[in-house]
Amino acid sequence: MGLLTGKKALIFGIANNKSIAYGIAKKFKEEGAELAISYAGEKLESRVVPIAEELGAKLCVPCDVTCDEDIKRAFGVIAGDFGNIDILIHSIAYAPGEALKGRYIDTARDAFKLSMDISAYSLVALCKAAEPIMNEWGSVINMSYFGAEKVVTNYNLMGVAKAALECSTRYLACDLGEKKIRVNSISAGPIKTLAASGIGGFKNILAHIEERSPLHQNVTIEDVGDTAAFLASDLSKMITGETLHVDCGYNVIGI
Repeated sequence: MGLLTGKKALIFGIANNKSIAYGIAKKFKEEGAELAISYAGEKLESRVVPIAEELGAKLCVPCDVTCDEDIKRAFGVIAGDFGNIDILIHSIAYAPGEALKGRYIDTARDAFKLSMDISAYSLVALCKAAEPIMNEWGSVINMSYFGAEKVVTNYNLMGVAKAALECSTRYLACDLGEKKIRVNSISAGPIKTLAASGIGGFKNILAHIEERSPLHQNVTIEDVGDTAAFLASDLSKMITGETLHVDCGYNVIGI
């Protein structure tokens, strides 16, 4: 019996086998969960479908999280072909490359709108769509980063979007708590993923964390997967509205 045996998990955000969402999905499978995986349109289909097959996912469905009608369509398929769910993973974020370098003050209005829509509002939209099919004591988990709390060079717009995501986590936890559904955020340390590759000076960030964090190393997608499994399990059933740092302790370091 695994930690998640008998539970059904719906996962958004796998781009390839280096993605944090992939590490989470792999751990969930090891712990006995049934998986349904969503991907963001045709561009990612050729990457994600083979991963869904590798992980034995029961369903693999496209969904554009910027379109309410597409979310409605996708959840109609999920409800019909996968049934009620126990876990929702939100590992979705985006900001245009030009907004991840230079000065934050130069952020364009359109870039701000797009990043907030994809990186923060999508959590609200997915929770609303998932609410009718989520079982009691269900768990919603999203991915954040320390740049939501403190200034991280070149993280810029994404830091603001992640701050909105963390705040949304608390408000959603209050709304969904009435139905015994929990909502939490994992603030993971920097990991070399496809999304991270667009952040200027990312290698320097990794080196800095390894030098300065209490554990003197960087986290992996497997480390985040372990924490997500805990938050998805009944072991954490009284934890909601929290942002849990998985960053080798870097967030506690001052001068």
